[in-house]
Amino acid sequence: MRVRVTTTAAVGALLLLTGCGAADMTRQASPFANAQGAKTVTLSVQSWVGAQANVAVAQYLLEHELGYRVDTVQVDEVPAWDALSQGRVDAIMEDWGHPDQEQRYVEDKKTIVNGGGLGVTGHIGWYVPTYFAKQHPDVTDWKNLNRYADRLRTPESGGKGQLLDGSPSYVTHDKALVKNLDLDYQVVFAGSEAAQITQIKQFAKERKPFLTYWYAPQWLFGKVPMTEVKLPAYQEGCDADPEKVACAYPHTPLQKYLNADFAQDGGKAAAFLKKFRWTTEDQNEVSLMIAEQKLTPEEAARKWADSHESTWRPWLS
Repeated sequence: MRVRVTTTAAVGALLLLTGCGAADMTRQASPFANAQGAKTVTLSVQSWVGAQANVAVAQYLLEHELGYRVDTVQVDEVPAWDALSQGRVDAIMEDWGHPDQEQRYVEDKKTIVNGGGLGVTGHIGWYVPTYFAKQHPDVTDWKNLNRYADRLRTPESGGKGQLLDGSPSYVTHDKALVKNLDLDYQVVFAGSEAAQITQIKQFAKERKPFLTYWYAPQWLFGKVPMTEVKLPAYQEGCDADPEKVACAYPHTPLQKYLNADFAQDGGKAAAFLKKFRWTTEDQNEVSLMIAEQKLTPEEAARKWADSHESTWRPWLS
């Protein structure tokens, strides 16, 4: 969900839930966060399932291998930085790039430190179903999208083609892109990642064409193959002004961030979170179990951990 944004853009940032529709629970942060001398950890969890997968596995291993009490708090993507700075949460496991927050909290205030790469590269884009792209190959070039606006019209899109987005609180430049690229489309928000997935799966079941904001890594690609529409190439700084964006979204190596005091004094838990690094395939495997197979996060984490000890064992050393 999840791109590098300026402070102005951050006002509309993800929920993420961010990736989709969760309430900001910053003020209800866990009483266990930053607990002096106690083996407790509080993790910020975003509502998109990939972020939930990270936290599920981290929580499972912290509890069952290191003996910590782990609490989780759902906080919108940008407010999570405030909570992390203040010690109301100890770690963010998946950040898609927020340069203003990085400058303020990491460089200037030094209340947050980078916890290292997650091992996963994130990318937001516009996608059409592959079955439609095979029938109409030119639809994968943004310059041809207006030719298909009538085919992509829905009752919600007001006579224009529909560009399906997730939550209004996601980090997205889609309204600006539609305007600046002079596209005959209307951005329609599903409301959450789950609602967007439901809509995409229904379109696919009926073999209908659709155009959607979507992101990788995401398990749904394995169920509904989608092909990315090529937007004008991303160049550093082309998204600096959120009102003038007319370029594609970047590819972003996802990062972890820790409260600075926790990073220094958090003992084995902090060391573990710094070493936590897995692959897109790992994350998608756990995400699929949670979102599609309906396992609880703990059940999914246990199942993954049982079959991937060679991956996580080094995180404990």
